[in-house]
Amino acid sequence: MTTTPDLAPPARRMALVAGNITDEQLPDPTPCEGVSVGDLLHHVLGLSVAFRDAARKDLGPTTRIDPGSSRPSAALLPADWRTRLPRLLDELAAAWRDPAAWEGATQAGGVTLPAVVAGRVALNELVLHGWDLARATGQEYTCDEATLRTSIDFLSQATDEADRAGAFGPVVEVPPDAPLLDRAVGLGGRSPSWAPDRR
Repeated sequence: MTTTPDLAPPARRMALVAGNITDEQLPDPTPCEGVSVGDLLHHVLGLSVAFRDAARKDLGPTTRIDPGSSRPSAALLPADWRTRLPRLLDELAAAWRDPAAWEGATQAGGVTLPAVVAGRVALNELVLHGWDLARATGQEYTCDEATLRTSIDFLSQATDEADRAGAFGPVVEVPPDAPLLDRAVGLGGRSPSWAPDRR
């Protein structure tokens, strides 16, 4: 962990995917079992605030909330989410561009952890949930190689089921020569071939 990744590319991709989601798609299922598109957007709004504040070391209510204490809900999605989410994603990426963000310890989801880990958690959340939302709404999803390699490296360190409990599903095996995105998705507990049931 000697270099600090740039969260701007996956943040921009997330904003692009979210901006193409229609109101009619909000109830649709995602690769996250039991979580709709609207639910996941609500989650992404929350994590954007939490990890922005974690980068700034602005510790308080936004960084103390345990994500397991309540489920994300489309019913709580604010009416202005289409304008709020891109702004928060820009703020998130900008906060992690500050070298000080990666120093020392911080807090996210009620957990105190090294800042270098928190930044990679944030990046990984953007990658996986960006893919989730794109796949759920029939959009293409692309990601730069540096971001994907950071995500794969992070996910490769959490292959024990006990470590993954509550964070990711079981690893989905993909061929070793599979595209980087498929490898990241599989390590994140998703099947790269997942598609919504349109029946």
